[in-house]
Amino acid sequence: MKLFDAHFHIINPKFPLVENNGYLPPEFVAADYLQATAAYQLTGGAIVSGSFQAFDQDYLMDALKTLGSGFVAVANIPHTISEKELAVLNEANVVAVRFNVKRGGSEKLEHIEKLSNKLYEEYGWHTELYIDSNDLKDLRPVLQNIPKFSIDHLGLSKDGLDDLYYWVEQGVKVKATGFSRTDFEPIPVMKKIHQINPHALLFGTDLPSTRAAVPFSDKDVQLIADNFSTDDLEQIMYKNAEAWYRRG
Repeated sequence: MKLFDAHFHIINPKFPLVENNGYLPPEFVAADYLQATAAYQLTGGAIVSGSFQAFDQDYLMDALKTLGSGFVAVANIPHTISEKELAVLNEANVVAVRFNVKRGGSEKLEHIEKLSNKLYEEYGWHTELYIDSNDLKDLRPVLQNIPKFSIDHLGLSKDGLDDLYYWVEQGVKVKATGFSRTDFEPIPVMKKIHQINPHALLFGTDLPSTRAAVPFSDKDVQLIADNFSTDDLEQIMYKNAEAWYRRG
């Protein structure tokens, strides 16, 4: 099956790792990732910076070089980052900035609007949010000023789904990732999102599933395959993500 993996992490202990709420992840380097996804026809993927990597970019640059063509990255960066550093990241195929509202480890929310707009205007980067959908309502005045963003892990919470659906109606992308991180069954929510906008869902393995109650397995892919048509499956598994992460 073809897959553009819209969300996974690389954890290389050769580069700085920072405890997040007392947690340090196990090693999961690029070779481990390729082995874990060997059953799929990878067309590319998006390496996502985790909370435990703070603002380190060296690991990200190394992983992009190792994985090669077709792979892009989503970085945690400080609002004080220099233009020279941004240009280097952009050249290396970093295409988005991440705000980890759920766990921290990224820039503070007070900088989200200004930094998101700057990166979009100068480099075409979009913004990715690891956020509980319960927090979307209060953040609507800020989020409506961000030109282009996605939301991780189906928004996590059942109680915030109406606000998640509101943003899907506005064209926001939603990552179908980390199913065990949610407090609801994923398929009905995915069907609702897909009904609102068939280009919204982006599947990702979430490997190596750090801190997830149940790690990613082939069962997650089979669950989607059992509940969506062939055409819809292609959209969810790779076409939507390829379009979302395409440069230019």
